[in-house]
Amino acid sequence: MSWRSTLKFWAPVAWVVLSVAMVAAVGVPTSHDLVFLWFAVGMASVRVTDLRRRVPRLVIDWAPFIAVLFLYDRLRGFADGLVFPARELPQINVEALLFGKPIPTVRLQSHLWHGAGQLHWWDYASWFVYLTHFFATFVVAAVLWTWFHDRFARFATMVCVLALTGFATYALYPAVPPWLAARHGNVGEANRLIGIVWQHVPIAHYGSLFEKGQSYANNVAAMPSLHAGYALLITLYLWRLVPRWARVPLALYPPAMAFALVYSGEHYVVDCLVGWAYACATFFAVSWVFERRTQRVGVLEPALAD
Repeated sequence: MSWRSTLKFWAPVAWVVLSVAMVAAVGVPTSHDLVFLWFAVGMASVRVTDLRRRVPRLVIDWAPFIAVLFLYDRLRGFADGLVFPARELPQINVEALLFGKPIPTVRLQSHLWHGAGQLHWWDYASWFVYLTHFFATFVVAAVLWTWFHDRFARFATMVCVLALTGFATYALYPAVPPWLAARHGNVGEANRLIGIVWQHVPIAHYGSLFEKGQSYANNVAAMPSLHAGYALLITLYLWRLVPRWARVPLALYPPAMAFALVYSGEHYVVDCLVGWAYACATFFAVSWVFERRTQRVGVLEPALAD
């Protein structure tokens, strides 16, 4: 075996081993900048024998994508009350109209939540599904860039459009989530479960210095649910690209994420439905633009040849 073949095999293995060690020792990164750095090293390890050509290409291809996500992260906190005060009752009224009272979050927790001292498998499952939000888009983008490069730009554009439209909505319609409405006494008893469950999981999590800045967090960025939106966007994009057996977990991912969000008190069902609507609009709009551009290039090339 040549040194190049040896390096191509062991570099990704080393990245996996170091990743496991990092998670065990330090915790799981949950900020866009650290997750990108983590996966950038992974992508470089896969192409370790071609770094001179691949690294500049990685920077050029990923820079706009990461810049938009970082800008979204930084501005998201300022959307809280930027234009209008936070809304609480409209989504509660719609939720009650659609599903009755008590609303789904309260109903689910009354039947399934037994307190921090009696966690069940569905509590851990909800925590895990919720956690995938921080990595799923990066995993898909990294796989596309590494092995299906011609499909990367379209997916990255969809992710950026969904983030920007979500931010615009947060600014125009800041919405209070169920757990916060419960503290105000407007929906009944509802706890914020993800943090509670995480305390019982032997895996820590950490953000970055970028994430620690004042005004980073936004507790009223509930409408739409981008957790739900990105889950559906991933399913829509990958549906035709994966084998048939893989479509089963893909189809289950959006409803599983919606259940985790509603059960954990992070979002109303209507937040998830609106997030799905944003994802569908983003997917079809960006696909249409890319198809039009492809057709235009296809028409221009023969004309230039003539």
